[in-house]
Amino acid sequence: MNRQAKRMMQRQKATAQDRTEAMRQRRSVTEQRRTRTPLREFLKQVRQELRKVAWPTRSELVTYTIVVLVTVVVLTSLVFALDLGFSKAVLKIFGQG
Repeated sequence: MNRQAKRMMQRQKATAQDRTEAMRQRRSVTEQRRTRTPLREFLKQVRQELRKVAWPTRSELVTYTIVVLVTVVVLTSLVFALDLGFSKAVLKIFGQG
C-alpha cells in the first residue's frame, strides 16, 4: 500500500480500530435517540415551528387554488382526449370500428 492510499484511509478513518470506534459512537447515538419526548414538550415544539411558517394570505390561497383546479381540468381533458383518440385508432386498425 502506498503513502497516498494510507493518507486517504487516514482521512476516511478506514482502519479497523477507527471503524469499531465509529460503530460504538453510532450505537450510543441511536440509544440516546430512543428516549421519547414528552407530549407537552412535543406540542410546544410543534407550536414554535408553526410560528415560523410563512402562511399565505387569503387572496394568495384563492389564487393558488384556482391555478391548481385549472391545471387539473386541463390535464384531465388532455389525458381523456389522448385515451379516446388512441382507443378509436386501435379499434380502427384492428377492424372493429
